[in-house]
Amino acid sequence: MNLTFTTATKEQAKARIALAGPTGSGKTYTALVTATGLGERIALIDTEHGSAAKYADEFVFDTLPLSTFQPTTLVEALAVAARDGYDVMIVDSLSHFWSGTGGMLEQVDNAAKRLGAGGSFAGWKEARPQERAMIDALLAYPGHLIVTMRTKTEYVVEADERGRKVPRKIGLKPEQREGIEYEFDIVGDLDHENTLVISKSRAKLLSGTVLHRPGPEFAEAVLGWLETGTPAPSVSDYVTAATAPDASHEELRALYEEARRHNLLGAAVLDDTGETHTLGQLIVRHGTAAARNRVAEDVEAGAGAGRENGTERKVRSA
Repeated sequence: MNLTFTTATKEQAKARIALAGPTGSGKTYTALVTATGLGERIALIDTEHGSAAKYADEFVFDTLPLSTFQPTTLVEALAVAARDGYDVMIVDSLSHFWSGTGGMLEQVDNAAKRLGAGGSFAGWKEARPQERAMIDALLAYPGHLIVTMRTKTEYVVEADERGRKVPRKIGLKPEQREGIEYEFDIVGDLDHENTLVISKSRAKLLSGTVLHRPGPEFAEAVLGWLETGTPAPSVSDYVTAATAPDASHEELRALYEEARRHNLLGAAVLDDTGETHTLGQLIVRHGTAAARNRVAEDVEAGAGAGRENGTERKVRSA
C-alpha cells in the first residue's frame, strides 16, 4: 500500500444531521423544516405508522412507510432515493432500525439462536456487518441526510416559578448503539418544548447553538457552512465513470481509490438490472469485466498474429 500524506482541503459537502429527542419533542416537524431549507425534493422514510403525512399540508415531500426495519431494507431505500435524485433524505426514525421489528437487536438475537454456541457475541459478529453497511450507505447518500432518533423518556421533579414541585419530561440517550452520534457532522437534542440544542457540530458557528422552535434559519446556517470549499465529485459522477463502456481496468482501479478517499465506496446504488450494490462493488464488478475483456483481446491478438505468421510461412514455402 502506498501511504502518502497530502495537504488537506475543505470540499463542499452534504448535510449529515441527527436530531434526537423524546416523543412529542417535534423531531419530525423540525426535520421537515430543516429539509425544506436544504433542498427542493425531499424523501422521507416513515417508521411511525404514517405519522409524517400529517404534515403534508405544510410541507411538500414524498414518503415511504415501512413496517419492518431490516438494515438491508434501508440500504435498498437509499439506493432508490439516490437513483430518483432526491435532494434531501429524512429517516424518521433511525431508532427503529436498531430496536424495531427486524432491526439490529432482532438480527443479533436471531443470529445468536441460529448459531447456538457463542450466544450474543456470535450474534453480534454475524449481524454487525449489516449495521456497518447501513451506516456507510447513510453517510454516502448523494444528497443531504437528516435522521431522527428517539431518546428514552424520563421525568424529573423540579420547582416551578411559584416554588411548586412539578414533573418535567426529559430525553436521555438515543435508542441506538453507543457512539452513533460520532457518525454525523451535526447532532441536535430536542426537548419537549421543541428547543434544539446543538450538542455536537463540526461547523464551528453552530456549536452550542440553542434554538427555540427552530425554523429556516437553522438550514441557512448549515448551508452556509457546507457550501464553502471546493466542489466535490458526486456519487452519480462515479457511477457514470464506472459504467462507461470504454473504461479500462487501470482507470477503474484509480476510480476506486478516488471514491475511497472521498468515503463513498459504501454508497448504495442500483445497477442496470435494478439490484442494489455499493458503489465499491459496482466499480470492482466493472473493473473485473474490463480486465477479462483485456485478456480476451490479448489472446485474440496473439491468435491473429499466429495465423498471420502461419500464412506468411506457407507463402514463403510455396
